Amino acid sequence: MAIPSQVSSSQQNVTPENLQQQPPKESLQKNPLPLLGVNIDHVATLRQARGVSYPSPLAAALLCEKAGADGITIHLREDRRHIQDTDVYEIAEQLTTRLNLEMAATTEMLAIACEVQPFWVCLVPEKRAELTTEGGLDVARQKVWLTDYIDKLHNAGIKVSLFIDPNETQIKAAVACQADAIELHTGAYAEMGLAGNIEGQRAELQRIKQAVSIAQHADNKLLINAGHGLTRDNVSAIAQIDGIYELNIGHALVADAVFVGLAQAVTMMKAAMYQ
Repeated sequence: MAIPSQVSSSQQNVTPENLQQQPPKESLQKNPLPLLGVNIDHVATLRQARGVSYPSPLAAALLCEKAGADGITIHLREDRRHIQDTDVYEIAEQLTTRLNLEMAATTEMLAIACEVQPFWVCLVPEKRAELTTEGGLDVARQKVWLTDYIDKLHNAGIKVSLFIDPNETQIKAAVACQADAIELHTGAYAEMGLAGNIEGQRAELQRIKQAVSIAQHADNKLLINAGHGLTRDNVSAIAQIDGIYELNIGHALVADAVFVGLAQAVTMMKAAMYQ
């Protein structure tokens, strides 16, 4: 029996056919299909809910790798609500793919990143009261600080991505800051689908496509990732955008894992991406 994606029953099943409006432009990236980065934060959320030592984010990361994940994402928040410092060090030491460390652009996090040496750092905005990241980083307003911050990470041998809204101003600011990649926030696209608003979701999809095109023309070496709110029901249309390098997916994948197991959830998400 097929296991439904663990999203609202009002979610409309998104397919390339009902959302595609124009053919994608020629890709400037080498991979014909986007990679899958698995965010395992909510494995840690389950552990922290009881204040015990299980389930292990490290075990989850290694299992996801074995199941076909192309990389692992973890977010070390300033309030340490899920991933803890020890998780970061353990996972960084034992991964065989790539660690993408999400973090705020603070002095504390810079010191941790330079010591841990993840392959990627993704800089994100943080608010203590938010349940999850609510929007993209305002790069344009922090250009001087972020340029210096990114330079310090580059000097430590770390590649840097900026989590931003699909907005031309923010994309051009990210390029000016010498970021190696951007991650386009797909939250609005996902929320329109959860509300059953296909027209709104189509508009958000077009906005993301336009952002990819803008980024490609702004810097043809810039890698373009995407993520936030993606599920097996809505991921295909995003995965088929020419120029997307990697999708980072966590909450929906962990939710599916409750019913089918983590390894199978990774397999099913990849199948949904490439359908």
